[in-house]
Amino acid sequence: MVLSLLVLGVTAQIQRPKLVVGLVVDQMRWDYLYYYYKQYQTDGLRRLLDQGFSFENTFINYVPAVTAAGHSSIYTGSVPAFTGIVSNNFYLHDKWIYACEDATVKAVGSNSDEGKMSPRNLLASGLGDVLRMATDCKAKVIGISLKDRAAIMPAGHGADAAYWWDSSAGHFITSTYYMSQLPDWVKAINKKIGTKPRANVKGSTAGVTKTFQMAEAALYNEQLGQDSVTDLLTISISSTDAIGHTYGTRGQQNHDVYMELDRQLAQFMQTLDEKVGKGQWLMFLSADHGASHNHNLLKQRHMMAGGLELWNTLKLAEAALEQELGFAPVIKKENSGWIYINEAGAANVGKSMDQVKAAVCEKLLANDSILYAIDCEKVLTTTVPQPIREMIVNGYNKGRSGDIFIVPKAGWEDIDGSDKYIGTSHAEWNPYDTHIPFVMYGWKVPHGQTSVQTHITDIAPTICAMLHIQMPNSCVGKPMNDYLK
Repeated sequence: MVLSLLVLGVTAQIQRPKLVVGLVVDQMRWDYLYYYYKQYQTDGLRRLLDQGFSFENTFINYVPAVTAAGHSSIYTGSVPAFTGIVSNNFYLHDKWIYACEDATVKAVGSNSDEGKMSPRNLLASGLGDVLRMATDCKAKVIGISLKDRAAIMPAGHGADAAYWWDSSAGHFITSTYYMSQLPDWVKAINKKIGTKPRANVKGSTAGVTKTFQMAEAALYNEQLGQDSVTDLLTISISSTDAIGHTYGTRGQQNHDVYMELDRQLAQFMQTLDEKVGKGQWLMFLSADHGASHNHNLLKQRHMMAGGLELWNTLKLAEAALEQELGFAPVIKKENSGWIYINEAGAANVGKSMDQVKAAVCEKLLANDSILYAIDCEKVLTTTVPQPIREMIVNGYNKGRSGDIFIVPKAGWEDIDGSDKYIGTSHAEWNPYDTHIPFVMYGWKVPHGQTSVQTHITDIAPTICAMLHIQMPNSCVGKPMNDYLK
């Protein structure tokens, strides 16, 4: 009896916030926290920095650094080797698929193929999943983003809902994985903020506004943070990525989208204070990846950079490889640095995969912009520097990843190399693509910062430790809570 009372006493002392808000800003370089600092409002991004805790040295610890992989790693605390989300697109059972593709579900809210999405290709559980298990499914978990993969991967397998923007319909939708029809409140917000079909919402500052409007509607209508059970709301801002790809990391367009992010965040945090209560909600800010500066901008400033244009290298290499190896095509696909070899073609002419991969690597290395072309199954025995070896191993999932991985020289991305190109991209191991923000704010978070090295995989276990719940099932990160004292 005494023991039971003691156990109940310990349980009663466990405290949790009413709501956790995960905010991921697509393509947000870490240095954007400070590059625009003086222009941010005091109650927006500066509120997070001036009152929250910043892990200043947070890195992605795998390659490639792309959206689907980043969002899944933040919330699972794991790497693509375990999550299976090795890029935005990859092979699965020898079929080329999109990360969230699911032919067994249908759109809810439209008749579009943009709704045939779910988290079923994700092999790991996430923060929302373990929160649901810890609360006997009483916690509500909702994911919101313009991009389907940025709503679905963060919300996880057991979420109440994930909502994303259907460009063909001009409003937010979901899939039958989650529900059979849209809630009335989603229909209402769609009527309020919807656009004409095919409007360029994702590539505009309006996309930031609409994402926060949807998040606020979810907050109110789903009564998030309104009882004693902790809820999770995941928000991902996609317009920052689309604008960065088109216009680069500098200039008016990039400036404007971050100013809109700042304004909307300030308003949303005020709403959280009013609806959930000051000090009752916990937020973290991070990014799925960064981005390189435009190579023409760098060259103007006498820095080494260029557009890799890997597709041209592969086109030239393919012609020579077909003649040398006696089958075609030799290279099935290239995506985010992964090179996929036609294994069946090689077998048909009696060539071993080792022979073929060696020949492909040799041809690729003839391009002076490529630093390494690595046989993924032999990466641990190559002369590639250890940090890159480890990132390739962390990113490699046999059957989904490519057979070879390309590492360009620093300053080179797989983009247009012309002197007219003004955009950017991301995927590489370099700090411009992998150094990301990780800022915590709100419930039980002191003000401060640390330069200790942390990783994208440390975010989920840190939140789990604060909530006193088990970390996700494939988590390889470590909790950083000792710094929050």
